[in-house]
Amino acid sequence: MRRREFLGGLGCVSLLGPRSAAAAGGRTFHLGTLTPISPITETSPGGKILIKVLGERGFKLGQNLTFEARGAQGDVAKLPALIGELKTKNIDAVVIVGYPTAMAAKAAGIATVAASGIGDPVETKLIESLAHPGGQITGISDVAATLSAKRLSLLKDMSPKLSKVAMLWNKDDLGMTTRYQASAKAAQELGLTVQALGVREPDDFDEAFSVMNGDLPDGILTVADALTILNRKRVFEFAAVRKLPAIYENADLARDGGLMSYGADVPESFERAAALVARIFNGASPGDLPFELPTRYPLVINLKTAKAAGFEIPPTLLALADEVIE
Repeated sequence: MRRREFLGGLGCVSLLGPRSAAAAGGRTFHLGTLTPISPITETSPGGKILIKVLGERGFKLGQNLTFEARGAQGDVAKLPALIGELKTKNIDAVVIVGYPTAMAAKAAGIATVAASGIGDPVETKLIESLAHPGGQITGISDVAATLSAKRLSLLKDMSPKLSKVAMLWNKDDLGMTTRYQASAKAAQELGLTVQALGVREPDDFDEAFSVMNGDLPDGILTVADALTILNRKRVFEFAAVRKLPAIYENADLARDGGLMSYGADVPESFERAAALVARIFNGASPGDLPFELPTRYPLVINLKTAKAAGFEIPPTLLALADEVIE
């Protein structure tokens, strides 16, 4: 059930606007999508949002819009080749997810809109500044330090005795490494001890679980990227067996069995990404379009998971939830 909306970041631009002259001019525009995991297709939730918002702005699939989707299925080494495939399709813009994808698109020089998962693009040198990205990329960012502090605060609300938190992240992903660093700094400022568990490949999760078994933390924070998302079930199961409260960055992870999540609203991010694509189709340079911050950050709590693990969710925490899965 939907309970409330967290509002934050910059005010969002209007997603609905007049039909553009470019869209009405008879030209066909070519949109690509690329992720390090499953493709964002025409029928996927993100793809449907892109097509809907672009259609409202005059770019209609099957009329003056084509759609090409690619996904690396967890093998980020394939991203340069996949972006190369899209380039041969003469796409006018690509919507991407993930920092490695953004880097591949940047190297290819394609007009790029990052929908989510790129970390702090200034810190990683992906762009010059949020206000003036430069180059061929714009998109949706977030405030990692603020979000990290909020996630840890929610985890402490769930488990007031929390003193040591394990953090799982992909240390081969610079975008997620900077997000981990922001999370670790926030934890230290809250007086928490951090158990750093960087992973690079699926086998590394076994070692991470072994470390936690030998020195059990009070809770887990997982930084979301292709590697941790594809191995999410293993983390869910470990947390449940050890009765460890865990928080994730993506609402879909809570809906899929994680205890709770707090992060940017993905549908909103795709709506705003589509609006940026429309501006590029209308002639804007991506590097001149400021990065935007999400305005909605839903807290999702999975009561099924809580009950199965024997957790009691504090009423005050439940009252904050935007969505409770029962």
